Amino acid sequence: MKIGMLWFDANESENLTDRVERAAQYYQTKYGRWPNTCIIHPLTLGEEDPSSFPKVRVETSIKVLPEHFWVGCEEKKPVLEAA
Repeated sequence: MKIGMLWFDANESENLTDRVERAAQYYQTKYGRWPNTCIIHPLTLGEEDPSSFPKVRVETSIKVLPEHFWVGCEEKKPVLEAA
């Protein structure tokens, strides 16, 4: 993902799934489309399974600060056809 929205949510007492969904909902309101990717710091993910998020694909990266959510739309890579 090259372009996205950075969202900060330090409410650790709330379910991480709800926090990711709230960031995605704000993204949809602001940009008019639902994001398909959310990148978070591994410490923010904790023990949760990245594949357990129902509406957005969650990935981890140490390039994103803890408690920050980089939300956006990962563009599909074109398929190369054999000549």
